Amino acid sequence: MTSKFFPNKTALITLVAACFVVNVTMGVRQTFGLFSGDFEIDCGISNTEFGLAIALHALIWGIVTPIFGRFADKHGGSKIVIFTLIIYGVGVLALGNNFNTGTWFQVNLGLLVGIGLGGAAGTILAPVVTKHFPNQSRGKAAGYVTAFGGLGMFIFPVLTKYLMVEEGWQSTFTVFAIILFIMCIPGLFLKKPESQKEDTSIKKEPEKNDNVIQVLKESFAHKGFRLLVLGFFVCGFQITLVATHVPRYVQDRGLDDWTGFAILSLIGLFNIIGVLIMGYLSDKYSKKMLLAGLYFFRAISIMLFIFLPPSNISAIAFGITFGFLWLATV
Repeated sequence: MTSKFFPNKTALITLVAACFVVNVTMGVRQTFGLFSGDFEIDCGISNTEFGLAIALHALIWGIVTPIFGRFADKHGGSKIVIFTLIIYGVGVLALGNNFNTGTWFQVNLGLLVGIGLGGAAGTILAPVVTKHFPNQSRGKAAGYVTAFGGLGMFIFPVLTKYLMVEEGWQSTFTVFAIILFIMCIPGLFLKKPESQKEDTSIKKEPEKNDNVIQVLKESFAHKGFRLLVLGFFVCGFQITLVATHVPRYVQDRGLDDWTGFAILSLIGLFNIIGVLIMGYLSDKYSKKMLLAGLYFFRAISIMLFIFLPPSNISAIAFGITFGFLWLATV
């Protein structure tokens, strides 16, 4: 008994639109670590200040995501995605146009980019899309969205390398901002599920009107939710650490400059394969066992990268293996 993957046209349009948006938002985010040397030389931003800004945007991303997610549940994803894309674009544009020192650096890379990711990254877009699909197909749908995020993480480090050589790092940020603003167009096509539209046209029932505190209390009362949050806490720590500090780390260990770009691009490329495989498997096998295996192999990959003697080969091997496991958690 097989049924077609797309239940209706709205599901197809929403999935395609989300793939475009997440490709850019996650792709741009993957590149920030590649600019740390330029920030230090041209803006006087130390590695500590750079790390603080990345930590701040990760924290802001985590804080605002439940708020934006609740808004998207009630009003659809389009409005919040467009709003946060504009915020994200403004922050990136400012970084390349002299608002990149002192407090401005923390505001733009920390606060504005964090808000942008909170409302326009895969953490919002995957749930917006999966609402359109029956339960047995949701893992696969989320896999497609995340795979396009991986495609962006492959494309944008390569694009960064080209633009930095041809135009300079400031102009690179301007180009990225323009692309983010253009993504507001597919953002318009993020529709609510047709069943939800029908429900709203019927009479409104005085259903649950829980506030955020009540929702969180109910959620944290569920053991599975607590364990999943803990897992994603570890996941976020790992991917932020790698994307932010690995390009500088490989240079400090005496490897060629191109190695950092190669690692991030390989992570993005092989992430596409990893999430598609995991999306397929998650519709057939125990998700908790898949997650447990994924985190185990991530730990092995990181340990080998750190403790093996530094070489371009081991760096490339790390990019490939960690890429398979990168965002497959979603």
